[in-house]
Amino acid sequence: MDINSVLKKISEFVWGSGLIFLLLSTGLIYTIKLGFIQFRFIPYLIKSRKKGKSKDGGGISQLKTVCMSLGTAMGTGNITGVASALAIGGAGAIFWMWVSAFFGMALVYSENYLAITYRRSDECSGPMAYLKYGLGSKILPVVFAIFCLAAALGMGGMVQVSSFTDSLYECSSIKPAAAAVIIFAVIYFVIKGGVGRISSAAQALLPAITITYLIISFLVIFKFRSNVPSAIGKIFTEAFSFTSAAGGISGFAVSKAVSAGIRRGIFSNEAGLGSSPILHCASENDSPALQGMWSAFEVFFDTVVCCTITALVLLTSTDSTDFSVSDSFGTILGGRTDLFLTISMAVFAFCTIIGWYYCGETAFKYLFSNSKTKIFCLLFAAFSSLGAVLTLETVWTLSDIFNGLMSVPNLLGLLLLINKVKKE
Repeated sequence: MDINSVLKKISEFVWGSGLIFLLLSTGLIYTIKLGFIQFRFIPYLIKSRKKGKSKDGGGISQLKTVCMSLGTAMGTGNITGVASALAIGGAGAIFWMWVSAFFGMALVYSENYLAITYRRSDECSGPMAYLKYGLGSKILPVVFAIFCLAAALGMGGMVQVSSFTDSLYECSSIKPAAAAVIIFAVIYFVIKGGVGRISSAAQALLPAITITYLIISFLVIFKFRSNVPSAIGKIFTEAFSFTSAAGGISGFAVSKAVSAGIRRGIFSNEAGLGSSPILHCASENDSPALQGMWSAFEVFFDTVVCCTITALVLLTSTDSTDFSVSDSFGTILGGRTDLFLTISMAVFAFCTIIGWYYCGETAFKYLFSNSKTKIFCLLFAAFSSLGAVLTLETVWTLSDIFNGLMSVPNLLGLLLLINKVKKE
């Protein structure tokens, strides 16, 4: 058995029914405790635009915080991940993505609430802060920081570059080595400027490309608007379809839909993994409830809005099970499709990369020292650029493993600190 086979079995074990049950059950517990907070975050945000105060050390604006946090979630998975979920679990997988997002909103509220409550410094923030100061544990924050650092180098860097360059090579003649050098230079230039430059880049890039992507998506859906009712119907019927085939076969199909939808939903919005509270701790606003509500909005926008729109694009524009975003967008953009998708993938991937760098840097500071972050900056840019020249099946699998392992100490902290999270 080769190394890839071993790693895949480990990944399947880590992301097995146990972790998914832990994520959903923790989300359910917090949903009940917080009085179904998912239905109140929009009115709260409208009424609380000036709520909170600036932390003594400054920080970045709320808009930059949201853009930076959304950037880590809205990576290439919002495009390719949805197509993958549909291919694996059918249209019913989208329903279970909604389920994961619903409970994920309560999860991400609670982890951000705790992170702001127990934040002591930029060197100890996010889950590391509430695991250390809330639980009083010395081991759990170190374990989380190690897994976070590994996930940042893999999922946050190399994997995102690999996903983007795959589409780049299809529509250009650029050589992988040249792409790696350019990518290294761009990433290093942005991340060496710290959280200020990272958040400014996310604010400049993410809203523009997101709006453009959504406009093109709506045009595709409008063109095939007659198929929208049947597409929505498939999402619900295939999520619970026990009558479309014999018992065992249909049960297996539903099982695949549940697994694919929930896993892809978690990958998309990262609720419960611990990355969001690290990013929200950089905000100038120190209201725990406000940061929690903004993070809930991010999960809603990322999964319920953006991923659903991508799913409708795919479901309305084709009758086959071979879902292709390129083919769907081609019905509107024609020969410009590959260029548009390459640019979209590049921007989404870049926002994910720089956001995950900040997560990795925060973990690095906790494990080592603030004076050595220049070393990590170079290391992260170099690792990321390798995604342009290497085949990354092993890195993908390792990233999945570390992403899953990040959630274990984080969820343990959330469950043990449940009485510290308040409904305001």
